[in-house]
Amino acid sequence: MARSATVTAISTAKSIMTSGQTRPGLYRLLAWLSPAYPIGGFSYSHGIEWAVEDGLIRDRATLAGWIGVILTQGAGRIDGALFAAAWRAAKADDDAALDEISLLAAAWRGTAETALESAAQGSAFASTTIKAWPDARLAALAARHDKLALPVAAGVAFAAHADLADALTGYLAGFAGNLVSAGVRLVPLGQTDGQLTLADLEPVVAAAAEAALAADLDQLGSAAPMVDWASMRHETQYTRLFRS
Repeated sequence: MARSATVTAISTAKSIMTSGQTRPGLYRLLAWLSPAYPIGGFSYSHGIEWAVEDGLIRDRATLAGWIGVILTQGAGRIDGALFAAAWRAAKADDDAALDEISLLAAAWRGTAETALESAAQGSAFASTTIKAWPDARLAALAARHDKLALPVAAGVAFAAHADLADALTGYLAGFAGNLVSAGVRLVPLGQTDGQLTLADLEPVVAAAAEAALAADLDQLGSAAPMVDWASMRHETQYTRLFRS
């Protein structure tokens, strides 16, 4: 009886999805960008752990300011552009462009820990997604490259299921959310302050997404030296909770 009910529910859901009443890609967007998706995002602070140790981040305002710089001038700026480029290349079935973007992304990190952060999460994202939602293009790209940066793996996966602007905004919002979560634990801040920080960052994420949509990889750069410095100092931090 239970199995029959489950089959009926799945059949009904599929009928609704194909009728145009829902957006099937939205489910994958929510699943892949959920903090529960097993890519280990909770393990990385992107240098925030040292910034808290050094007193550079000490409250909600300084946390929001620090993450805002990451989004608009640091890794968020770079990753957003890489995500958009990978999405477009996958949509165009351009494997040569995807290979170039993958190699560029693998080299585009200022410190060893942020390189590990991107590559480890990218490999985990690709592996999990290929197993749960088989994707021939993502599988082929992962087979050609030992390491895949997270924005490239995610951009390729989303190309078949979600609008670029929606997926890109969701990706950057998820990135910001992970960093806010790290700050809440490290400062420490209360959960309400964490949500207020996310609210403060909403227009910053929107601006970062708009910039990424218009970015040219040949003319792209970052300018967040304090973030890179904090990341390098974190490599030798005596007591630490995070991997970056």
